[in-house]
Amino acid sequence: MEDYKQEQEMELEALQAILMDDIKEIDPSESGIDTNSRCFEILLSPQDDDFDEAAHVPVQMALVFAHTEKYPDEPPLVNIKSVRGIKPDDLTSLKEKLDQEATENLGMAMIYTLLDSAKEWLTEKYGQNAGDEEPDKTEEPAEEVIIPHGEAVTVESFMAWRERFEAELALQRAKLMPESALTAPKEKKLSGRQYFESGRHITKGAGTVAEEDEEEEEDIEFDDDFEGKYATSTFCGY
Repeated sequence: MEDYKQEQEMELEALQAILMDDIKEIDPSESGIDTNSRCFEILLSPQDDDFDEAAHVPVQMALVFAHTEKYPDEPPLVNIKSVRGIKPDDLTSLKEKLDQEATENLGMAMIYTLLDSAKEWLTEKYGQNAGDEEPDKTEEPAEEVIIPHGEAVTVESFMAWRERFEAELALQRAKLMPESALTAPKEKKLSGRQYFESGRHITKGAGTVAEEDEEEEEDIEFDDDFEGKYATSTFCGY
């Protein structure tokens, strides 16, 4: 019995040295705990490096505890109160969490351990950066979404496009070519030897001479008087 009392007093002295003005003894009737033992209240706020202590704290809670007769071999009596801005459901959730941790730490002084766990929970739940995690979860899929532009290319759509492209290209080439090139059948190109053996050079030469004779005949015109005189003189002379 004396060992429990001594260990409890030593823990209280250590907590008062660490927490100073943040811990105070309160009347058991104000604790919300069904006990006649000494009760203590510790004020907790979200832990933040950028937090200005002089500023108004929107969220704050109080951890109230009392030692049992055989503490720390028994769990302490703990109550969580909202000083400002804590939801009742969250208080219940935190109380269950601390009760579980108290059971896991039996046999050793645990008030500061429970206090540290409660402050960490409060910071994660109500700290300045507490709401930053949720937007990140919704923004992550947005980085992977690729907004499509136009229609997706498939084999069928590509082949259809290729046929249209080749048809348009052929039409453009046809517009640039003379009509004779489009209507005249293409002849197979012959080698020099095949050209002379085929006799086309002779035919082409004869055709050229004939064309020249026809052009000369077309250039010479005789009137009727000249033809009559020429015929008379020729008849009389022979």
